[in-house]
Amino acid sequence: MSGGPGPERAPGAGKEPPPEGSVRPTSRRLLVAIAVLGAAIGVTMVKAIESRGGVVPTVSWLTLVAWTFLASLLFAAARNTHQRIQVRRERMEPSRAVFLLLIGKASAFVGALCTGVYAGFALSFLDAVSSSGPRTRVITAGIAAVISVLVVTAGLLLERACRIPDDPEDTP
Repeated sequence: MSGGPGPERAPGAGKEPPPEGSVRPTSRRLLVAIAVLGAAIGVTMVKAIESRGGVVPTVSWLTLVAWTFLASLLFAAARNTHQRIQVRRERMEPSRAVFLLLIGKASAFVGALCTGVYAGFALSFLDAVSSSGPRTRVITAGIAAVISVLVVTAGLLLERACRIPDDPEDTP
């Protein structure tokens, strides 16, 4: 009896594989691992710059504005997509839906990495926070880390908004 794998031959019998062409939701564990990797990168960057006698740059306020703008655009896209697909049950061009899904996933990954880098950067200066220079670095890097978490959240919401409703024929 050749053919498709039967339950007796499948190693994960009882688990159905995802339908072909589907995308799995972004793993929260993976995002945490990326953030931890980013923190290690942030701390390492500061130590490497200082060990060579360099001056570690500060996170600029323009960076904070840019990250905030990105987070707000992602939140707006997630809300609009959710309203369109989930609430009003409108059809969306598949290429547009895939584009939005990829933007959401990429934003979550990049936001997680930057969250870690900014957090590692801030942690590197915590021991000297009594001085004004390191205090400013801790504050701006900490704010950048929080805003990066907002980018991750907005990216995940956009990804979730792109899900196809359970029963597309069931209209309210």
